[in-house]
Amino acid sequence: MISVFDPRQSAHRPLREFHNGGWSDHAEVPSRATTILGAVGDAVPAADHGLDPIHAVHDPGYVTFLRTAHARWAAAGREGDAIGYVWPVVRRRALTLSRIDAELGRYSADAVTPIGAGTWDSAYWAAQTALTALDPLLGGTARTSFALCRPPGHHAGADYLGGYCYLNNAAIAAQAARDQGAGRVAILDLDYHHGNGTQDIFWTRGDVPFVSIHADPAQDFPFFWGHADEAGEDAGAGATRNIVLPHGTDIAGYRPALAQAIAAVRGFAPDLLVLSFGADTFAGDPICHFALETGDYAELGAIVAALGLPTLVVMEGGYAVDALGANVASFLNGF
Repeated sequence: MISVFDPRQSAHRPLREFHNGGWSDHAEVPSRATTILGAVGDAVPAADHGLDPIHAVHDPGYVTFLRTAHARWAAAGREGDAIGYVWPVVRRRALTLSRIDAELGRYSADAVTPIGAGTWDSAYWAAQTALTALDPLLGGTARTSFALCRPPGHHAGADYLGGYCYLNNAAIAAQAARDQGAGRVAILDLDYHHGNGTQDIFWTRGDVPFVSIHADPAQDFPFFWGHADEAGEDAGAGATRNIVLPHGTDIAGYRPALAQAIAAVRGFAPDLLVLSFGADTFAGDPICHFALETGDYAELGAIVAALGLPTLVVMEGGYAVDALGANVASFLNGF
């Protein structure tokens, strides 16, 4: 298995987030990536594929905003990370907005995803990490590769950030695979939280089906997406599958959900699989409520590998930093 990581992903260092009614230390820290890297061993650096694959998924205006937001925040006399405080709930429309506060609301979904001085560089190189890990799959020199992406990506939509995510690494890789000749590319999301950004991006398309197992959004972030009745629209009708699970789900409860998800992926007959993998399903995760143990991840990895598809594993969540490396290594060893 080929692993890819770029150290520039560590430049993103958010200080705090507004969560559950108060400020707290940010959970998405650089040590997440270094802990994983220490457990999985050597990784090759990312190659620069430029902005075109990012623009193929994300609105150019949003990308420009990400690139310039913190500098504009500082130019306005603000200190620390840039973070929004007002959002357009209804009648969201294209407006000419000059103030950074307004654009933060326009292009973000929550108050837990601040933009710091190093955020753009880290998000950019996370996307390049996913694209670099995709290359050997498309070239036929590998069957499985691991993109150690940080910050994660699956909550980022075409024109919004949220859930610690800025650029949707899995979606960028899936679209790049399509643009380079792959037929149907399935995305399987095995994170505690629903990948709402990925679902949004491919909602009306049938060529990139999206299957997700996650905590019931009736009681967990992102709340407004990921309910079991959401199935896609237009050409994407039926190409979205959401499997929701309750708090406390352990391996006994997760197995049948994964079997259902695997059957759905197989039914779409994809040529390539992009796997958004989050280890925040771990029993010890500080912000999540499933109960998988380290040894369970090897079983999950083996089940996914049995699909027999070229597979790009893209790192998403997981916030029990001390156990994160062992959990990710267990999952990858399952392949």
